[in-house]
Amino acid sequence: MAAYGLYTHIAANKTRSVLLLIGLFALVYVLVYAGALIAEVMIRGDGSVAYYLSAAAADLVKALPFATVGAALWIAIAYFFHQKLIDAVTGGRDVTRQEQPRLYNLLENLCISRGIPMPQLKIVDSEALNAFASGLNPKQYAITVTSGLLANLDDAEVEAVLGHELTHIKNGDVQMMVITMIIAGVVGFFGEMFFRLFFQGGFRFDGGSSGSSSSSSSSSSGDRKSGGGAVIVVIVAVVLILLAWLLSQVVKLALSRSREFLADAGSVELTKNPDAMISALRKIENRGELPGATSAVMEMCLDNPRSGFSDLFATHPSVDARVAALVKFAGGHDPGPLALPTSPDSADADTTPHAGAPADTAASAQAGPWNDSARPAGGLLRGPWGRRT
Repeated sequence: MAAYGLYTHIAANKTRSVLLLIGLFALVYVLVYAGALIAEVMIRGDGSVAYYLSAAAADLVKALPFATVGAALWIAIAYFFHQKLIDAVTGGRDVTRQEQPRLYNLLENLCISRGIPMPQLKIVDSEALNAFASGLNPKQYAITVTSGLLANLDDAEVEAVLGHELTHIKNGDVQMMVITMIIAGVVGFFGEMFFRLFFQGGFRFDGGSSGSSSSSSSSSSGDRKSGGGAVIVVIVAVVLILLAWLLSQVVKLALSRSREFLADAGSVELTKNPDAMISALRKIENRGELPGATSAVMEMCLDNPRSGFSDLFATHPSVDARVAALVKFAGGHDPGPLALPTSPDSADADTTPHAGAPADTAASAQAGPWNDSARPAGGLLRGPWGRRT
């Protein structure tokens, strides 16, 4: 499958993604082993560290088929129903050419120009400015945009956003992100379950204190040693659970951050317009938070705004970093932060060239990047950096 953007980087990312996904399955088994350690301590609280470790290893071997089937079932459910779940969370709905001719024509033109199958189009009624692609196979691929994005971006900018999401689909990013979120969800689910059991379930174990008062000093010493072994094993189990959760988050970061740079570059390659991608990013900057959307959905979006300490765990590079890359490698121009039009009506009435003019009129609704029939009088088209012929 051909890929748009930085080809060698895309190939390296795909190889790394496969390895990371294999690592995520390993994390599931780590969680099972940690659960087996806790179970052995609960069953027998007077064993040694060596006993607990070996007993948990035997339990892991027995549980491997069930853990694998359980993870596979989780993935199968998500494979068939993930889009419905996403739509339920975001409120996304299918749209047709008749409902959104402007959006439909822009996407269709991009797909036809490069021979890309047309994905489904969905809209989320929200003032937020964002978009995301989803799906695990060509029949499921969908691009979802917010109504706020359509109201505040011009045709060239919307086209750049659609090119970004098409690149995610063509380069296989969407499948990797969906699968990663599924498996990371498994890790998070079992990790939370174990911690609830440990901290809220009244976890207790026999630390070897049940011996009678007439026991010998050597026996009491042995009991204390055994109880200490149980404490050590519980600490090991907690550390393993924490490590599995942290690594699952690191994997999500590794799968996402570089892909956003590649998708930006792919959009420029599709549209031949780096300035449109830059101005779209500047308008979307800090305006993309979808109310009620889960973190997993936001991680799939064009922009996932984070700041301060939380930026360390952000799945997207900053807009400044992405714009800087487009300026350096694509020859774009950075206008700095952009203000949105005060209202669609006032923006339509403004005849001066500017980047924020939405195309809401009947004529511009039919316009596409190669649709000369919608060209305004005088033969001029409005682009993100003024008028162009």
